[in-house]
Amino acid sequence: MAKKVLMIDDDPEFVDAISNLLDAKGYEVHTASNGKDGVAAAKAEDPDLILLDVMMTTKHEGFDVARELHEDPKAKDTPILMMTGIRREMNLPFGFEPDEAWLPVKQVLEKPVKPEVLLKAIDEHIRKA
Repeated sequence: MAKKVLMIDDDPEFVDAISNLLDAKGYEVHTASNGKDGVAAAKAEDPDLILLDVMMTTKHEGFDVARELHEDPKAKDTPILMMTGIRREMNLPFGFEPDEAWLPVKQVLEKPVKPEVLLKAIDEHIRKA
């Protein structure tokens, strides 16, 4: 049975490109374009892994979604990989690291993400789950 990946991102071109990549590798891909729909999809679809953007409706929406899913009994064990270009877009001199309370994700990947790096991270975290 194909592993399910939920992608929560508001960039339709990026979502399309990553969806095509994952589909070609045999993943079942579900998408949501904002945090509210993403949380609902995570609860309804029970994905094996979530790919989450940071900046969507607000500049911090992805952080809020990660914390909300972490607090939900049904979704809290689903691995989340955060993919973001926030560091580059906001010219931040630092990156973000997973943190149990502040940023409950398994890994943070900087956009643009190389396909081989993304696929390796997805495979690694799905196997650990």
